[in-house]
Amino acid sequence: MEEPGELPEAIHGGVAGVLEHDVIPFVSYPYEWSFSMLRDAALLQLALVRRAVEAGMILKDSSPYNVQFRGAEPVFIDVGSFEQLRAGEPWAGYRQFCMLFLYPLLLQAWKDVPFQPWLRGSLDGITPHELRSLLSARDRFRRGTFTHVVLHDRLERRYEARDDDLKGELKSAGFKPELIVANVKGLERMIRRLHWKSEHSAWKDYTLETTYEHEDAERKAAFVRDAVESEGPRLVWDLGCNEGVHARIAAEKAEHVVAMDADSVVVDRLYEALRAEGEQRILPLVANVVDPPPALGWRAQERRPLLDRGRPDLTLCLALIHHVSIAGNVPIAEFLDWLRGATGSLVIEFVSPEDPMARRLLARKRPGDHPDYRADWFERCLNERFDVVRSESLADGARTLYLARAKT
Repeated sequence: MEEPGELPEAIHGGVAGVLEHDVIPFVSYPYEWSFSMLRDAALLQLALVRRAVEAGMILKDSSPYNVQFRGAEPVFIDVGSFEQLRAGEPWAGYRQFCMLFLYPLLLQAWKDVPFQPWLRGSLDGITPHELRSLLSARDRFRRGTFTHVVLHDRLERRYEARDDDLKGELKSAGFKPELIVANVKGLERMIRRLHWKSEHSAWKDYTLETTYEHEDAERKAAFVRDAVESEGPRLVWDLGCNEGVHARIAAEKAEHVVAMDADSVVVDRLYEALRAEGEQRILPLVANVVDPPPALGWRAQERRPLLDRGRPDLTLCLALIHHVSIAGNVPIAEFLDWLRGATGSLVIEFVSPEDPMARRLLARKRPGDHPDYRADWFERCLNERFDVVRSESLADGARTLYLARAKT
């Protein structure tokens, strides 16, 4: 902490000091986190509230947007949330904690409904009444539901139309800090008991379905390793990362890797593995390249779109383009246009229409639906937008890897 001189532009006049954070390599948002990521962020938030109260302080809010991830490690970044604990006042951030931490976790753990679309659609989270409406009669008998959902909903509806000074009532009643600590400890126990192990995943066993022989898998890994070595990237994106094999290879040389996949099951599994290893260079995120996170919030600037948060020096698109083009209905030329504007260098794998995985996707479509999904058209579009450094054929010619650099 530095002691600055006069800061006349400060809103409140006097300034005690200036704190400077370490730089977060890549900013992420709760609607891009997996279940275990949100759960760990919630436990971090609760631990900070409990320790703050014990020190005569309190956190005035409880937003997951105050947490970022350094790899697989949650980091609290909003020092300005701490303030002195006022005698007789409750934890003001309790409602926000429930709406943005607890209720999304309950929704996914108990109902197997992903919270990411909900948080992306509402930056305020899930209200007590909304969650109560979603729970079954059986759910309402689960431990903690009555206190944190049912009673919360009742009290909120009772007081929303009244002008009562609720804080004043609590202060007059002798509300004590020990009650905040007891509430926080109860929430910690409840959240630690929450687990989500969904079986609804298209890609959690993808490595068992691929057409690669061991030798081809090794050649693919070597191609990626050589590309990272030659390009010397600081930031790498791995799109469609699955279990993170190639993200780990990139992290051997790159400073930071953002490993993205649309499947929250595989991202959650990857996060738990990285957390166990103490990995801080790879950030796993739930993100769909066909429908990437947009700009959200006030003036569409509070939450930045994906590309505004850090342009990658190298992007890995391995076994992805058939999902984007065939399943996602994005023309090959359009996808390559986006990549040219998004990245410096590119490792991309073209999966031919004869490949079993591509054939499976094409079988679900009408004949002629994807006339552009051809190797010759892909190479023409790639060469118009990138300088191809080298390529390598795999799987008896059914798949081809390319290292390319975006044309300026």
